[in-house]
Amino acid sequence: ADLGSRGHERSRPAGAWDLLMSEWVCVARLDALEFDKPTAADLDDERIVLVRTGDTVAALEDLCTHDGAEISSGCIVDGAIECPRHGARFCLKTGEVLAPPAYEGVHVFPVEIKDDAVWVRDDRWD
Repeated sequence: ADLGSRGHERSRPAGAWDLLMSEWVCVARLDALEFDKPTAADLDDERIVLVRTGDTVAALEDLCTHDGAEISSGCIVDGAIECPRHGARFCLKTGEVLAPPAYEGVHVFPVEIKDDAVWVRDDRWD
């Protein structure tokens, strides 16, 4: 996918995805994501963090619910992303808090990988 000047393209992959009401946004190329290394990206006006683990990619809000810090500069520990400021951890699969001081989880966005492109959809308003 051509990512253009903003780093992502807005469209829908062909096929069954055309039936979905919300649009999918191409936010990165799979081969540009390093394994177990958080990468910040933009989903429309929302900051998200992408984490590639094996053949899958997780997409979460780039926000620590403890103090509003970006978690994309954190590290991956046991299937969770750790906030670099105070050590709060969020599950990559569910977004739930696994370690304080955060008390509220973060949203996990649906991800599809098609033709080496990482597509994410903001499903919070479905």
